[in-house]
Amino acid sequence: MTRPILPALAALALLLPSVAPVAAAARPEIAKVEPPSWWPGHSINPVRLLVRGRNLGGAEVVAAGPGLKAGPVKVSEPGTSLFVDVTIDPRANPGPRTIGIRTPGGTAGIPLEILAPLPRAGRFQGFSSDDAIYLLMPDRFANGDPANDDPAVSKGLLDRTKGRFYHGGDLRGVIERLPYLKDLGVTAIWLNPWYDNVNHLNERETYDGRAITDYHGYGAVDFYGVEEHFGDLATLREMVDRAHALGIKVIQDQVANHSGPYHPWVADPPTPTWYYGTAEKHLANTWQTWTLQDPYSAPEMQKATLEGWFIDILPDLDQDDPEVARYEIQNTLWWVGVSGLDGIRQDTLPYVHRRFWREWTAAIEKEYPDLRVVGELFDGDPVLVSFYQGGVSRFDGIDSGVDTLFDFPLFFKIRPAFAKGDSLRDVAMMLARDHLYRDASSLVTFLGLHDVPRFMNEPGASVASLRLALTFLLTARGTPLLYYGDEIAMPGGGDPDNRRDFPGGFPGDPRNAFEAAGRTPDEESVHAHVRALLRLRQATPALRRGQTVNLHVADRAWVYARVLDGRAAIVGINTGDEAVSLDLASAPLGLADGTALVDRIGPLAGARVDAGRLRLTLPPRSSGVFTP
Repeated sequence: MTRPILPALAALALLLPSVAPVAAAARPEIAKVEPPSWWPGHSINPVRLLVRGRNLGGAEVVAAGPGLKAGPVKVSEPGTSLFVDVTIDPRANPGPRTIGIRTPGGTAGIPLEILAPLPRAGRFQGFSSDDAIYLLMPDRFANGDPANDDPAVSKGLLDRTKGRFYHGGDLRGVIERLPYLKDLGVTAIWLNPWYDNVNHLNERETYDGRAITDYHGYGAVDFYGVEEHFGDLATLREMVDRAHALGIKVIQDQVANHSGPYHPWVADPPTPTWYYGTAEKHLANTWQTWTLQDPYSAPEMQKATLEGWFIDILPDLDQDDPEVARYEIQNTLWWVGVSGLDGIRQDTLPYVHRRFWREWTAAIEKEYPDLRVVGELFDGDPVLVSFYQGGVSRFDGIDSGVDTLFDFPLFFKIRPAFAKGDSLRDVAMMLARDHLYRDASSLVTFLGLHDVPRFMNEPGASVASLRLALTFLLTARGTPLLYYGDEIAMPGGGDPDNRRDFPGGFPGDPRNAFEAAGRTPDEESVHAHVRALLRLRQATPALRRGQTVNLHVADRAWVYARVLDGRAAIVGINTGDEAVSLDLASAPLGLADGTALVDRIGPLAGARVDAGRLRLTLPPRSSGVFTP
């Protein structure tokens, strides 16, 4: 929401020279200041404020608070947006400031809060293959504060019977369920965007002729606001602090590519090139991402993919406008600094020029060198996905700087192999392309997320096949991600059915799957399996950081090892209906003859090394993780 800011503090009047009334000139009004706060000693200094209001034409700075220098001023032609640089003395004390401006119509004050930097210990930590990430949709996970279910400023958007309305989940609900996640073995949470979204039905994006709400968070109307259905900034900070106290990191979902269709900028952009095009005249995105890594594609071939409006609805921000680029970089650093979060998931990564990502990631690295970024590139081609991983300059001389990406190429092989019964070789063959990546071990691997149907909705999927897939996910290379509810085999088709409420997270739910007593036998079997795997993963460094060694790959059976510092964990998976007995070379594992290995996640018979051979038997539809 945007709310008018009160007139300048009374004290400001004492600082400003008296101005004679000017006929036909209206008094300046301040409605919004972005960012609303900043820090002394920050790597970005001066900070550039974007001020929205009215009657700002001809503005000049006439006063700045203690420890501040401000100016010059740049105002949009309609007089509704003002840019001003504010330099903060490194010794400036925390507290509110007011920057006085004068126009032909009078004076006004721009409020800016100077913040004390958060202590760095235990914050801004980044994430790695040592972690296990849990993706949750705030609206669909747990309702901890019914008071924000139907806020006064956005009434009528709550209806749990409708898949595209708000359901009541919030940040307080996440806080209350952090102990559940800690017990499960999760070490990081990624929340879908908590940006403030429009306060009425979204009639631009409709399904079956029906308007929707932006419960998912991807239709921002205020990039500095917290959605009131979820809570407020104080609750967000509390959630991050409480998560950190339990050893759980926090990853924010950010969207630099576009705003929501109802953002005030759409009707009144701060600069003429704030967006690519206008609501009346713009390109539609054509999704031709392959052209972006094609050295032979002319810029015209890439134009609609880079500048087109997502689903022909979401306004595409123009990062080649230096004011847009500066705004987005500052916005990213503000969220990190004000909350203490540890990582960023960047939405719709390829639809923004990589030259911007280079600038954006460099700014993050300078201020928060341990923070990590994972980008979304929804494509099954590892050549394209690897092209966006940073650390390497590509044919165009650009290094994106993006730390890692979601492993969609592997995802598109996991689903058919484990759910439908396709060959496991397809998964192993995709891993064989890891050489394309600068660092394949950092890729974020997953069985599902909010943009695809649930694993259990795949033809042929079963609880047994989900357990096998989870064994692979939580023992293979990469940083594994669990989508909320997959740990209890939650079903769900396409959007929004794949975003069902977590059972027990909402008042009136008939059962509570956050507790063992509220889970069905099938749900409990999967939950216990995930919990055991995550605990084993944390106790076994080789499963998190070890080199992968394939010992046997067939259509229905796969045995691989993770080897680190002379220690090996051997993973065996059999998706077939018949038992498989294997006699494999043990030399790559460095295990001595006579070594006995025990299945650490279940009841499978142990394996043994004799005469340089590893012998083990995998029953039908089974998996095991064997260590000495």
